Amino acid sequence: MTNQALQSMGRNKRGRPIHGWLVVDKDSGMTSAQAVSHTRRLLGARKAGHAGTLDPLATGVLPIALGEATKTVPYVMDGAKTYQFTVCFGESRNTDDLDGAVLETSDIRPDDKMILEALPQFTGVLSQVPPLYSAIKINGQRSYKRARDGAVELPPPRSVEIRRFELLGRPNSDSAIFEVDCGKGTYIRSLARDLGKFLGTVAYVSKLRRIRCGPFCQKDAISLATLSKSVLCAPPQEVLLSIATALDDIPALAVTETQTGYLRHGRAVRVRSGGAIFVDANQLGAIQEGDVLFAMSGENPVALARLEGEEIRPMRVLNL
Repeated sequence: MTNQALQSMGRNKRGRPIHGWLVVDKDSGMTSAQAVSHTRRLLGARKAGHAGTLDPLATGVLPIALGEATKTVPYVMDGAKTYQFTVCFGESRNTDDLDGAVLETSDIRPDDKMILEALPQFTGVLSQVPPLYSAIKINGQRSYKRARDGAVELPPPRSVEIRRFELLGRPNSDSAIFEVDCGKGTYIRSLARDLGKFLGTVAYVSKLRRIRCGPFCQKDAISLATLSKSVLCAPPQEVLLSIATALDDIPALAVTETQTGYLRHGRAVRVRSGGAIFVDANQLGAIQEGDVLFAMSGENPVALARLEGEEIRPMRVLNL
């Protein structure tokens, strides 16, 4: 797991060994790290980390991994995400959102036809420059820290994927509401900024809400206020989703008690040897060399593993 993915992980090792996923409906004004810290304290959990940072301005789905679920964080971060957001035309801001200082103004306001004709230009695989105020590192330092010290150098462009970009409505001529399905690493603030430029004006994000992150949706989300009340009358596990929830797109492999022991101790499991078959061939199906598997013993997750030749080798063992 990368340091960036677990930057919000609790450093305090005291607490209960709670394992699973909690989908928090993050409030505006709170950082993702603060949401993780607050959740960990409410549940009394020993370890926690989030999957996919939300800006302080943003609200919505923030999946929080607890205990051994933190080992599955990369699989959520790599998943598709859906955002609803409001773009305001006529101003640019140094953060590309409502929290920033105004840099430039424009009298141009695009109409619906102009916007709809522009959206196809922002779907597919794009080269996108992250915002100046972002966590991207430039020469080893976070871009937002450099910006606070007066630097104006933008992070280098990178490829992102926009799978759907839809206009939902126009509250007034100054703003528009959109919904986007996108891949890992997409900055909605950059998307709004670049859309404004394409339309001959300037723009920023005034509202941003994530409604899906990988397999987690807003229908599963709970506010921290509701969580604080829930834990008073029910065990913490009652509000958690299973570790396996994060691995819906990864094929599960049923393993025997003996094979479970091998994997838990970091040893490979033979698929077959000579004429003997040790793993049901029907389970492997269309799995190819190098594919990742999720080993299960009954209902209990055992390990993330990889098919290598005639062996299934453990990558991350889940100590449950």
